[in-house]
Amino acid sequence: MTNKIACPIQTMISPGPKPNGLQATKEGLWVIDQGNSRVYLLNWISGDVITELQTETDRSSGITIDDEGNIWIASTYNCKIYKVDRNSGKTLDIFESPGSGINATREHYNDSNKTGDHGLEWLDGKLYVASPPSQFIHVMNPIKWSEISRTKVPGFRVHGIAWAEEKGTMWVADTAMGVVSRIRLSDSRVYDAFRVPGSVEVHGMTIKDNILWYCDDRRPIGTLNVDMKPDF
Repeated sequence: MTNKIACPIQTMISPGPKPNGLQATKEGLWVIDQGNSRVYLLNWISGDVITELQTETDRSSGITIDDEGNIWIASTYNCKIYKVDRNSGKTLDIFESPGSGINATREHYNDSNKTGDHGLEWLDGKLYVASPPSQFIHVMNPIKWSEISRTKVPGFRVHGIAWAEEKGTMWVADTAMGVVSRIRLSDSRVYDAFRVPGSVEVHGMTIKDNILWYCDDRRPIGTLNVDMKPDF
């Protein structure tokens, strides 16, 4: 087990009731709220709302921005991925979740329903989709909506994802286990990991200047103060 424990530093409170996904950009911090299906663009320093958009998504958990500035949202409870106009919030396209199913933590309940994906990232024209039910990161061709590859993730409830400085690797948060790992996407090899105190649940995650940002679905947003070099 890793000896590293992150120190969460809250810097702002989300304007929405249940923030679930984050995406860092130069213009500000994008947030998708699972409680009201609204998108917010927040000022990095003050947390003030720069932009607010209502979407047609259903209790969403992931957000990213493509090369053309379009917003992509993981609409978790109807098992869809939405492409959304950043100026109006209007739906541009809807795709099927690549990893929908029943979470491992819910399989033993008779009333469990299928859910969809959580964390999203975009790189080189590809959409990276973290899915708790499948326990994979699915790499999608957004034009053909076909799977290019998939990477098994550690843990059993993957949520937020964020690109690491080391090429080909990604930070992956497991909300249920309270662990964030850095994995190589080509083969799932784990290169680093740290724990998050039980008082904080990392739902959304993103990275800015090699500092990981998190949102807890009880509204806190902040940074994870932790040594980004492995201790093992």
